[in-house]
Amino acid sequence: MAGNPIAATVKSAGRRARAKRAKVFRRFFELTPTTKLLDLGCGDGEHIESIVDGSDIPPANVYAADIDEALVNEAAGRYGFTPVVIAESGKLPFPDWFFDIVYCSSAIEHITIPKEEMWTLRSGAEFRRRSLARQREFANEVRRLGKGYFLQTPAKAFPIETHTWLPFVGWLPRPALIRVIRFTNRFWVKQTQPDWHLLTSRDLQSLFPEAEIVGERVLGFTKSIMAVRSPSLTPHVGQD
Repeated sequence: MAGNPIAATVKSAGRRARAKRAKVFRRFFELTPTTKLLDLGCGDGEHIESIVDGSDIPPANVYAADIDEALVNEAAGRYGFTPVVIAESGKLPFPDWFFDIVYCSSAIEHITIPKEEMWTLRSGAEFRRRSLARQREFANEVRRLGKGYFLQTPAKAFPIETHTWLPFVGWLPRPALIRVIRFTNRFWVKQTQPDWHLLTSRDLQSLFPEAEIVGERVLGFTKSIMAVRSPSLTPHVGQD
């Protein structure tokens, strides 16, 4: 909402967080004229643009991939990235280690259950089981495609839940979570849907066993976690 002070504060914090993540990214990766980079869950391309801006990588070497064709085309049109429209699940049409780097920001937590079930599935145990199975498939695809990768996701332990901008919502049992979101969507500045499954550092390490897990801290709390693997290491196909 334009002019809303809460939204403005959160968006400002988001910009600062992206700048900090860009610095972390550059500690592990060098972008050259021959680098091939895949942005999985690219949105409108703004996040990866903040990473590659000022580097030597040609825009066409950045592959912008998302399930939303309109967003993919927007990223391609605004920044010159190579568009890739993908399905919600399954393998991507690229061979093993096709990319030097796979980048993924705030996407894996949404790789859960089919969207038509997100309001009706109330069992937290079943939601977690099915979500982790799909997230593992997604993680294996990241590991298969990239010689290196950088994957970021909001931390479950952070008190302010990212998708709702509400305190402690990420810790609620699923039936209560659905009720809260239905209620706050009527009036709160941030509307969302209960399709996300937040991960812990241990969860992320399990999905990316060869990665270094890096935490981003805000006010003493871990706000997001990143699984990072340098392309200088021996490639590993994600087929565990």
